[in-house]
Amino acid sequence: MLYGIVAAATALLLTALLAAVLRAPARRLRLFERRRRRDVPLCGGVAVALGAGAVLWGGERAGAVTLGPEVAKLLLAGGVVALLGLVDDIRRLRRRVLLAGTAVAAACVVPYGDTGIGGGLLAVGWVVCVTFAFRGLDHADGLAGSVGVVTAFGVAACAAMEVMDGIAVLMSVLAAALTGFLLHNWYPARAALGACGAMSAGFVLAAGAVHTRAGLGLGESAGVLFALTAVAGADAVLVLLSRRLGGRPVVRSGPDHLAHRLRRLGLTVPGATVLLGAGALSGVLIGVLAHAGRIGSDALWWVAGGALLVVFALSRVPVYADRRTVSTQVRAPLRVRNG
Repeated sequence: MLYGIVAAATALLLTALLAAVLRAPARRLRLFERRRRRDVPLCGGVAVALGAGAVLWGGERAGAVTLGPEVAKLLLAGGVVALLGLVDDIRRLRRRVLLAGTAVAAACVVPYGDTGIGGGLLAVGWVVCVTFAFRGLDHADGLAGSVGVVTAFGVAACAAMEVMDGIAVLMSVLAAALTGFLLHNWYPARAALGACGAMSAGFVLAAGAVHTRAGLGLGESAGVLFALTAVAGADAVLVLLSRRLGGRPVVRSGPDHLAHRLRRLGLTVPGATVLLGAGALSGVLIGVLAHAGRIGSDALWWVAGGALLVVFALSRVPVYADRRTVSTQVRAPLRVRNG
């Protein structure tokens, strides 16, 4: 108990410090993204990875906690995904390279002994999907961090119920590190996760959740896993559907995420983040209660139904400019007056 408190506090403070220190080098290296007319340094992912990794490594070396071989493999695979994301932040990688690398990393950590080969392959696909869904959440100030913190606490609770102490500690430290990052990522953001942080956080959360549900039934496990990541899943489904129906390339970014559409409806940036964070918390609570057997699995259908309702409702919000609408001033011949 004491180690958990000390580890969480250390991860929070260390990540917050690293995010502040790494902002200047990120700017000098031109590692930033344009967000609402501001250049936001992509230093948060490195800060979270280093902060959480240092705390976990220090606790293991000091003998304060035993993470176990499964958590060690999960950390190593998460580090590989973080490295892939960092390379993508520095120089854009082809999407299929990121997909292949993430899939290989996921295939190395899935517990096939509990899931079986078929279930393990489904788990690999789900981990990859969640990894890229979390990457999509990093477009709005505070959103990826808030949803990540809530999800991490939910997975930690499920792991604690299954007496998976290593995974519970990992998720608690990750939640603390993301909280430290949020000190710099809340609106107006002074740091962003980038692909490095968003992909590695999503990967670790998804793979950790798979471990907590391995061997507990495929159907109900799928419902619990979706509930734990409902906001990320709904955002990804909305973006894919809207881009396909709009005739846009799937990999082409645009203002078509959940937060973008909520702002179109009049919400502020913090308001959209708080609302989506509340939605993530609702799904996580239902997922944790279903995992614990406190509520029936039928409640998981309410999460899926609510997510589909939100996707349908927000898909009606126009976000793409009509290419056929051109100003008459542009179509008219240019006239130059001679003074």
